[in-house]
Amino acid sequence: MDYGVFFTNALEGLRQEGRYRIFADIERMAGAFPHARLHEGDRAREVIVWCSNDYLGMGQHENVRRAMHQSLDLSGAGAGGTRNIAGTNHAHVLLERELADLHGKEAALLFTSGYVSNWAALSTLAAKLPNCVVLSDAGNHASMIEGIRHSRADYRIFKHNNPDDLARCLGQVEPDRPKLVAFESVYSMDGDIAPIKELCDVADDYNAMTYLDEVHAVGLYGRHGAGVAERDGVMDRLTIIQGTLGKAFGVVGGYIASTGPIVDFVRSFASGFIFTTALPPMLAAGALASVQHLKNSQSERRAQQDRVRVLRDKLDAAGIPHMHNPSHIVPVVVGDAAKCRAVSDRLLDGFDIYIQPINYPTVPRGTERLRITPSPLHSYEDIDYLVDALDAVWSEHHLARTRPIGPTIPRWRIASRQPLPDPAPCQGCRKVMALMPATVTEEVAVHEMHP
Repeated sequence: MDYGVFFTNALEGLRQEGRYRIFADIERMAGAFPHARLHEGDRAREVIVWCSNDYLGMGQHENVRRAMHQSLDLSGAGAGGTRNIAGTNHAHVLLERELADLHGKEAALLFTSGYVSNWAALSTLAAKLPNCVVLSDAGNHASMIEGIRHSRADYRIFKHNNPDDLARCLGQVEPDRPKLVAFESVYSMDGDIAPIKELCDVADDYNAMTYLDEVHAVGLYGRHGAGVAERDGVMDRLTIIQGTLGKAFGVVGGYIASTGPIVDFVRSFASGFIFTTALPPMLAAGALASVQHLKNSQSERRAQQDRVRVLRDKLDAAGIPHMHNPSHIVPVVVGDAAKCRAVSDRLLDGFDIYIQPINYPTVPRGTERLRITPSPLHSYEDIDYLVDALDAVWSEHHLARTRPIGPTIPRWRIASRQPLPDPAPCQGCRKVMALMPATVTEEVAVHEMHP
């Protein structure tokens, strides 16, 4: 086999489909978010970032930066190794206490990323619980799917955000088997929110543990920023809550929060924790400052919600198709990988606006999009400039629009010249397709990446 030819051809296939990933060389500007420097060879220019997961700009916050500087001077740059070998830095202890308190749990455990915390916790729990069955939402993140698969435990997939289907799946499991229901609160690509209470009700009926990923919700929802479960008053219903420090909290790292025995169990058995170098103390100190600030400050959350509302209204007025959802995520639908890449490139080259295209396999084919995340630091002028730029690019590329209808939520439909393929699309695919703008020129593809 000619290995070089294989790899080259595979990459060329991605390019021809318009799915080859190009990473922008971005330099964040402390104190100037959402502005950043884009490096292109020996040149650099300023751009406005509209797709960051630093949802509240906390990565630039003076409290966070000050705490990290102080920790760097006090403890140095690194953690010295794994916590098993080098010990637990005091900054880790303080942050874990704060996170446990944030979620109303007995204990918390830090990991190097949200991906690792999902992978390590789910794989450990499902593998060690004897004869465990995992019930996984069809829309779960890759990190959750990988953790479940790595455990080699039996698993069932229930329809996205569907308590009735969860009950159906649980009803097929022997009553005495350990059961773990895993789902997210805010789903990052469509921006929809899980019916947490109803899913917990079903889990309780069948004596199942619950595992909630609040990665795209912590810092953003609830009185203290603990997530959707806090907002809905159901944190005590969840067995395990998982979160990240790398999105709304603006730093890096992941964690779980639960009872003391469960956290200690994961700490003692999870290879992803035991054998990984710990977070540097300065990162833990910065995250601690961010969590403490957002526990007490409402201004960032309120300003972000305002910017999201204003952007949605202006997109509606311009007829730019976007998925309406109850969260802070604004997916602007293009529906074609090559066109999505072209729109992104045109916004960057012609308007100094950076929005990375989202293509398959992150989202189903035919639902390619620009995933816009307004922050409290985007100005109203920034929003006007973005919508004007999108309006111009939409016209240049002859993309489908929704009828300008002001603030009313539009009702979109699919108009395809091709029949829907067999087998029939799943509920999640039908939901995405129902939100797509009408088009008479392109077939709509269904989801091809079910776990």
